[in-house]
Amino acid sequence: MDDLSNKSIDEIKEYCEKNNINVTFSEEYSDIAKGSFISQSILPGEELGDLVIKISKGVDPSIYPQKNVNELGRVPIMMYHGIHNVDAKYVGGNVDKDGYQRTSDAFRKDLEFYYSSGYRMVRLIDYVNGIIDVPLGYSPLVITFDDGLENNIKVLGLDDNGDIIIDPNSAVGILEEFKNKYNDFNVTATFFVNGGLFNQEEYNEKILNWLVDHGYDIGNHSYSHADFSKIDNNKSIYEIGSVYKILDSILGDKYVNIVALPFGSPYTKSHSNFPSIMSGSYEGFDYNTLSTLRVGWESDYSPFSNDFDKSFLKRIRAYDNNGVDFDIQMNFKLLESNRYISDGDKDLIVFPKDKVEEFNNFNLEYYSY
Repeated sequence: MDDLSNKSIDEIKEYCEKNNINVTFSEEYSDIAKGSFISQSILPGEELGDLVIKISKGVDPSIYPQKNVNELGRVPIMMYHGIHNVDAKYVGGNVDKDGYQRTSDAFRKDLEFYYSSGYRMVRLIDYVNGIIDVPLGYSPLVITFDDGLENNIKVLGLDDNGDIIIDPNSAVGILEEFKNKYNDFNVTATFFVNGGLFNQEEYNEKILNWLVDHGYDIGNHSYSHADFSKIDNNKSIYEIGSVYKILDSILGDKYVNIVALPFGSPYTKSHSNFPSIMSGSYEGFDYNTLSTLRVGWESDYSPFSNDFDKSFLKRIRAYDNNGVDFDIQMNFKLLESNRYISDGDKDLIVFPKDKVEEFNNFNLEYYSY
């Protein structure tokens, strides 16, 4: 008998038919995803005979109330800018007065806090598309960086193979540190760049390709960090289209069509420039934007909620302010009562029965308790 654990159900059936094996499939509740292989009655290396394959029927629904599963809860999208290997000058880990720049030490502490609080990272593009692959009882977290600052991924040089050497105290250096420390954290982030990319001309293309090859995403932050409430429509098309065109020339289709709005502008979707952010044509290059990110102050909705608007998403400014004015501490305290808590199955949406009116897509497989 071969090891069948890495085969799909159809592949197991084909294997059994080919080898004239009588096979029976039985389902049982399990912590692993529905339809996944659990065990085989004849172990690898043993003689062939009648075979029983146990398949997961998913999590026992009785556990949902115990884990407070609620996939209509809110999701934090964290907004970072610079990560500086210096001592804090202001409250907590803030390098600047407004808290847009953070120390390397504070960023490490942030990540430890997220992990110990039961959050696991998901890609922004997956959140937007409603793909929340987080273990049972845990909550999704999205990390973003604006401005393409050098300290996001500072390159110290190239190694003998021509690969970039990353400063361990830059944002990506710290994220890679946590990737190695906690292999269940699913470390990832989306970096939003301007026309200067990561402001390291010698290494910019290597940086972009390294990031997408290592599980990170690249998005659009306008060419010159424009304030869209103060420019005309033609300039808006230039600001968005030129960055998309640069990314397309380097990465092909390996970037995300998401715009982080500089200054959070325009501040309403009704602004005359908003349509040009969402779609347009620049120098023969056609672009379409899937989502925009605001300079928000709080968590946003589940992608399965009626209130979810992927075209205009709110973010949490990752800063310290003694637990007030929607800093990290305040936001995560608010999330204690309304956070998204996963059922562990990305294809099944689970929520309490009293939340059913908030659900936005009854074409999806769902379970309410």
